[in-house]
Amino acid sequence: MTRTESPTPPADYRLLLPEGWFRILLDPDQRDGSVDALVERQFRGVDNAPHLKEELRGDLRRRAAKAYRSGGIELYLSLQEAGPFTIPASLLVTLAPLRHAEPLPPEDLARVLAEDAEAAEDGNAGAPVSEIAVEELAAGTAVRVRRLTRQPGENGPDAPQAAHASVSVEYHLPVPGTTAYLLLTFSTPLEPIADAMAGLFDAIAGSLTWTE
Repeated sequence: MTRTESPTPPADYRLLLPEGWFRILLDPDQRDGSVDALVERQFRGVDNAPHLKEELRGDLRRRAAKAYRSGGIELYLSLQEAGPFTIPASLLVTLAPLRHAEPLPPEDLARVLAEDAEAAEDGNAGAPVSEIAVEELAAGTAVRVRRLTRQPGENGPDAPQAAHASVSVEYHLPVPGTTAYLLLTFSTPLEPIADAMAGLFDAIAGSLTWTE
């Protein structure tokens, strides 16, 4: 395809998720049904914890509503297990229309994001540490942003060993034939296995394809 040709906007996209990830549709007409299905799955066979069940339902509904207000389309939650533990991770898919008459090249977006990150980190010890790069995926050229964000512990930010870090990986993918970007935001609080989780996030992002 030459630069003078304009691609046809895709009708949708397709992602491959590992087994154990659950999708919550964020559209208000479908949101509660998705949340209810997840809650019922998590409490299958448990009849003596109605308070915890409703607490989870309320928390998921609030989280889904907040994601929708931010432009979210779908929210995926990891229910993968490692022994007796569930691996906490999430993926939020957001459609981000840009206010430009012409599409913004990924290289230009990467430069803007790098400048914003540098300004945020300058003189701010608590700012996220960001790695920004332009990469080629099957779905096209994308901007990848990996962030490490320190979180204060229960005893305050100055307490020894109090802080922990959350890891996020963002993929900004231009939607062909439009000025919008599809944003994939992965996150996990598991800093000790951050590299392994980032590798999983990269594989999921790399599976994205546009559909007609």
